[in-house]
Amino acid sequence: MYRSFFLALSRNQSVKRLLLANPLSRRVVKHFVAGTKWEEASQVVQTLLDKGMKVTVDYLGHEVHSAEEADQVVAKYVEFLDHMKDSNFGSDVEVSVKLSALGLGLRDGETLAAANAGRIAEKAAEVGTTLTIDMEGLPTVKKAIRVVGVLRGQFPDLGCLLQANLRRTEEDCRALGGVGSRIRLSKGAYLPPSQASYADKHDVNLSFIRCMKVLMEGEGLPLLATHDPVMIDIAQELAAHNNRGLEDFEYQMLYGVRTLEQERLVDLGHTVRVYIPFGENWYSYFIQRIAERPANFFFFLRGILSR
Repeated sequence: MYRSFFLALSRNQSVKRLLLANPLSRRVVKHFVAGTKWEEASQVVQTLLDKGMKVTVDYLGHEVHSAEEADQVVAKYVEFLDHMKDSNFGSDVEVSVKLSALGLGLRDGETLAAANAGRIAEKAAEVGTTLTIDMEGLPTVKKAIRVVGVLRGQFPDLGCLLQANLRRTEEDCRALGGVGSRIRLSKGAYLPPSQASYADKHDVNLSFIRCMKVLMEGEGLPLLATHDPVMIDIAQELAAHNNRGLEDFEYQMLYGVRTLEQERLVDLGHTVRVYIPFGENWYSYFIQRIAERPANFFFFLRGILSR
């Protein structure tokens, strides 16, 4: 109920206007969102690189309603990828994108989204880095995976997010986790229909472990998006069992979440890649972070009240 309540708020424009009007709340939002413009986000990126971390950058868009809007999103990615090239970030900073922002929901959306994602992936390759496709709600997953399949013919290092709360994901890990693949595995931030998903937290955890096992036994690079200390420890055990070194898998974590753990893992020699969101459309992303963990909500309240 807690999570459903906040996910409903993510679509509430009145609450959004209230947050925008409150300078104190805007300051707390910066704990999770690296600004609205690339100039702000790049400063956060550099700070994390200086700490020995890697980064994936996501321009926070929204589902577009025309091909022209999708073109504008592509132009934003090309623009900040050019800035990344000027900064010589290389593969230490990759980019992530949601296909809904590239036209997946439009007529002939798969073709349009594949073409637009291909333009971003081509620019990323020019810069010396890679693109990862983020998954969204269940109705789009099959389409998104087909788009990934099309793009991998030209960009074999294209990354793909899979969500362990979906019953299909273990098989998707097998199908997509081939030689040179990059699979970002998360527990899942969306609430899919129960018949297609695991509703119980324990079942989601077991699915995450099974999926990790498939990826660790495979020939690709597992990108493990988790803050769960139990999953982090199990990942290390699975890596050792499959003769994977510290460079043979990544931990991926959200900006502003468990920052001390990120630093601890880096100190131990692990690769940690931090997900950096930025852009004008930060509101839905911020509320989703609140929805995922009650601790984030209390952090938000503490930040407001302490000022």
